[in-house]
Amino acid sequence: MRKIKASCKNIYKKLKVYGKPKIFCVGLNKTGTTSLEKEMISLGYTVGNQMRGTRLINNWAKRDFKPIIQLGKTAQFFQDAPFSYPYTYIAMDMAYPNSKFILTVRDNPEEWYNSLTRFHSKLWGDGNTPPTAEDLKRAPGPWPESRYEIRMKVNNVTENEPYNKDVLVDFYNTHNKNVKEYFRHRPDDLLVLNLKEKESYARFCQFLGIEQKKTFFPLENKTSEI
Repeated sequence: MRKIKASCKNIYKKLKVYGKPKIFCVGLNKTGTTSLEKEMISLGYTVGNQMRGTRLINNWAKRDFKPIIQLGKTAQFFQDAPFSYPYTYIAMDMAYPNSKFILTVRDNPEEWYNSLTRFHSKLWGDGNTPPTAEDLKRAPGPWPESRYEIRMKVNNVTENEPYNKDVLVDFYNTHNKNVKEYFRHRPDDLLVLNLKEKESYARFCQFLGIEQKKTFFPLENKTSEI
């Protein structure tokens, strides 16, 4: 009976997302991606399994996007790993024509860097300074040393300085610049969104073509709540 229920649930999910345009949040972590995910769920969108996406880090590192594209078939909205990594948005755009992309951003790179390091410090460090490589290797995650492995492969940092400010700020700026450049002639396909801005929710609804029922995004996953 349990297997039958699971099978029916999977069939229902496939039918629910079949033929609908995909929506990919391609903003980096600590730019409001968790808040956006929660809002998409509240609006009735099916959301991708983030843990499955995180486990595809080695595929992404080899630029083998086939498993990531396959994951894209399982839901309508996706965010964070590996969809927020560089280059993934290009593969998704080619695999799923007519998709929508949302680039979440902060007020400035400094704010993003400070938010990231404070958050990771509380999760895996001493609460005051960014984690060391050894801290990351000991941090709980999907597999042993996963936090360390992801930072090394994605963020262009070194083991000696896994939170080097200059490197990470450059990573943030370069990623955002490349996404905007890629969609520069397709303004209807990309929304650059700062969730804290006054008109952000109205712009979000207009971009997706949905009715606006509130005036702002409830912010989630705050460092202060850890």
